Amino acid sequence: MTTTTLAVLVPLLPFLGAVAGLLLGRIAPGFIRPLAVLPPLVTTALAVVVAVRQGGDKTLDAATQLTPTGSVPIDLALHIDGFAALVAVLVGLVASCVQIYSTAYLRDDPRYSSYAALVSLFTAAMLLVVYSGDLMVLLVGWEIMGICSYFLVGHYWETPEARAASLKAFLVTKLGDVPFLIGLFALATDAGTFRITGILDAVAAGGIDHPTLIALLLLAGVAGKSAQFPLHTWLPDAMAGPTPVSALIHAATMVAAGIYFVARLLPLFAASAAALTVLAVMAAITMVGSALAALAQDDIKRVLAYSTIGQLGYMAGALAVADRGAAVFHLLSHGAFKALLFLAAGVVIHAAGTNSLAAMSRMGGLAKRIPDTYWTMTIALLALAAIPPFAGFFSKEAVLVAAEHTALRESTTAPGVAGWTVLVAGLVTALLTAAYAARLWLLAFRGKGADAPDHGREPLPMTAVLWVLAVPSLGFGLTYGYFDDWFDGHSLAPTLVTAVLGVGVSLIGGLITYAAWRSRRPLAARTPMGAVAADPEASPAVTEAEAIATHAPVFGDIAGAADPTDPGRILLGPLHRHAVSGFHLDAVYHVLFVRPVQAGADLVRFLDREVVDTYVRGAATGSNWLGQLVRRAQTGNVQTYLSALLAGSVVLVIAAVVLSHANAGS
Repeated sequence: MTTTTLAVLVPLLPFLGAVAGLLLGRIAPGFIRPLAVLPPLVTTALAVVVAVRQGGDKTLDAATQLTPTGSVPIDLALHIDGFAALVAVLVGLVASCVQIYSTAYLRDDPRYSSYAALVSLFTAAMLLVVYSGDLMVLLVGWEIMGICSYFLVGHYWETPEARAASLKAFLVTKLGDVPFLIGLFALATDAGTFRITGILDAVAAGGIDHPTLIALLLLAGVAGKSAQFPLHTWLPDAMAGPTPVSALIHAATMVAAGIYFVARLLPLFAASAAALTVLAVMAAITMVGSALAALAQDDIKRVLAYSTIGQLGYMAGALAVADRGAAVFHLLSHGAFKALLFLAAGVVIHAAGTNSLAAMSRMGGLAKRIPDTYWTMTIALLALAAIPPFAGFFSKEAVLVAAEHTALRESTTAPGVAGWTVLVAGLVTALLTAAYAARLWLLAFRGKGADAPDHGREPLPMTAVLWVLAVPSLGFGLTYGYFDDWFDGHSLAPTLVTAVLGVGVSLIGGLITYAAWRSRRPLAARTPMGAVAADPEASPAVTEAEAIATHAPVFGDIAGAADPTDPGRILLGPLHRHAVSGFHLDAVYHVLFVRPVQAGADLVRFLDREVVDTYVRGAATGSNWLGQLVRRAQTGNVQTYLSALLAGSVVLVIAAVVLSHANAGS
């Protein structure tokens, strides 16, 4: 079988699995789990074969015209280079782990069949984006992911949080997609094609007339999809969905699509120094702001959500200094350890019966109860904090090295100011990342207090996939020399300066957090659980099923509580109350956009009710009165009708005589 045929099967198999799952969900429920698990497993194997056959120094291009358009043609095209081959393997691996994990995590969910089908469709859409060589076909996968995320984030639609989160995710990403679509059409107009190879050729030949405008329009869509400032606010709220969905969205689909798109068309963005500078500033604000917010969150999944935003900021920063090798390297590394973090967090929530770190900090023995999760999550957090020799160290150092080369003008592809912006923000974020990673680990696994109720051993599918993902989280970074040819042929090895700075600030961040936690640890034993409850009337506990299904905290609403033992609160000080709400960006949007739209809607409703409806009601009332008047004349008496007819005739004769005399006199 040819490589092209295998490549076509990679996105096709999960799509067929999704269709079969939707059709057989009710009539043959026994086939749902095999249909959910087998297609992504086979897809992963095929993606590995394609990657091995293709290698890193060759590009596979194949196309057939979809339909004649009369202007710019649209093609069913493949464009597979080293980046695409590796990203497809990552998508298949994470999707397979998520589907296996979900068979246990959602084993009693009555909507599991539709959930599994949507996950498969989500996977197929991302693989279409990865392999597509035509921007219009890529856009199809791009939009299908948005639709799937709406349904998956809103899986627990019974809860108002899930409904609001799914709607917010859909609207915010669509807000970015509008300028993105305009940018695609403008790009195709300048280049004369939607084919990626044709666009890159046009960029190299200087055939793009408006590179800055097009790049900025495209960046709006990227900011929405990849949760970059200022369109990142949907991602933390999306934690209302099932934990496996969070793992899929944050690690291998949706948010990775925007970064991958910029990496595909990086020469276009590099043609505009202004666009790279904007991207660098956007990445810097995203990195630092999300890391500060992560340090203040109580919900374990929201900590990881803000962490994802920050790591995507690193990738965007690498692209801002025109190094797509470093960006995709960190995308792959981050995909492995972030999927591991979310799936491990699901096991922690399952075991603790809560997603509140403050509640976990008052539980004893959680690490001993779930040893597999404890060790694998520790590996993932070390990778997130960029501690050598874990994968995150090598990929994050690749970003810092790229920024250093640009800042010192060793690379002139991007502006020097972009290099300094990314480098400084990257080092600050490295310190904060280690701080919130250490805080999460300490609060989740080093709590003191009575043991939480034992819910029994965690299902094997939920723990087995953790060790599968722990392997690349630990060892992928060590393979950077082997993959040099896959990343534009340049070395991604860390330099001494960035390695010392990066590891140094990470260690400082972790040690400071440990010291803050240690200093307040005696207070934790004397602080009752009620002291950290923001709502004293909150329900003291929920069932395990409710905690897993709705992610409602077992010990009430404590997200905004004044917990004196939290090292995040200690380190942030007065900044904590701003960071916990994401620096009030949602409130700003509410004032700037929601209120004006609501006011406009109220005005339209008033005009419709008081003005338009007045005319409608007046017309109806007039017709009613006229009808009543005519009805009164219908007496049924023939003599009355003849009298009226005679009177009318007399009136007409008199009128005719008067008018004739008037005309004769004139």
